[in-house]
Amino acid sequence: MRAVVHDRYGPPEVLRLEEVEKPIPRSDEILVRVVATTVTRTDTGLRGAEYFITRLFTGLRRPKKRILGIELAGVVEAVGQAVTDFAVGDEVFGVRTFGPHAEYVCVRASGPVARKPAGVSFEEAAAAIDGAALALACLRKAGLRAGQSVLVYGASGAVGTAAVQLAASFGASVAAVTNTKNVELARSLGASQVIDYLQEDCTRIGRTFDVVVDAVGKTSFRRCRRLLTRRGFFVATDPGFMWHLFPFALVTRWTGGRRAALGITQYSKADVLLLKELMEAGRYRPVIDRVYPLEQVVEATRYVETGQKTGNVVLTVSA
Repeated sequence: MRAVVHDRYGPPEVLRLEEVEKPIPRSDEILVRVVATTVTRTDTGLRGAEYFITRLFTGLRRPKKRILGIELAGVVEAVGQAVTDFAVGDEVFGVRTFGPHAEYVCVRASGPVARKPAGVSFEEAAAAIDGAALALACLRKAGLRAGQSVLVYGASGAVGTAAVQLAASFGASVAAVTNTKNVELARSLGASQVIDYLQEDCTRIGRTFDVVVDAVGKTSFRRCRRLLTRRGFFVATDPGFMWHLFPFALVTRWTGGRRAALGITQYSKADVLLLKELMEAGRYRPVIDRVYPLEQVVEATRYVETGQKTGNVVLTVSA
């Protein structure tokens, strides 16, 4: 089968298409023929070893996992002997860390995978989970409740576009911070207030929020304190923020008042099923910026690394 592989850390050009052995599902796994997948910021960070500490998990000198990818949508090709929830021919979507940038991938049937939502394309399904799972982790960490107010900083990326929609669907009042070209997009996703950061400083709008979500790692708890209510939460998703935010997260946990927290997700079947339900109800839709064929993975990766994508970048793998 064809797969995108890399044997060393480095720029997008270390990626290449190669014929590799087709995986065989274990007794508790399904084999999925991948129709679409995505290129995420996580993929680019792992490929380039953006944070050296990740090499402790991915390989110190060279990648132990040659095939990247997180999200997938496709068709079940085979099932393991112990699998009862899926059958050959089922259209599915889900998450498998490492592996989806290939024509076939094995996924645990009990893991974060479910039947594809009705009326949703493979491309949309492939882009539905990663950003939304991170957004859910942030909103849950802050204990978001209906009637509260949320500001999403960086509302045009995969996490930000999901956070705006999910917070609105949960009954919150949402303000979005984005650039000029995405103001109308943010409104269409459910934001009742949109701040164009090219025209206005969001920390000086004279309003406070119960939750501030930094979806892109471009602001800080210290800068956003004035935006928080007396017991408000600042939550960040970007791994580069961990070292800056971690001390605040520890201290504010015990001091009361305004708090800082890290949004760290663990992909689960329950979240995949929740997102499926929300998509079928029309309450959430992944935003897709560009779609590339698998052969153009280097170009797709370069575009993701510009930091200018709106929503998600999708790779089509098979028809």
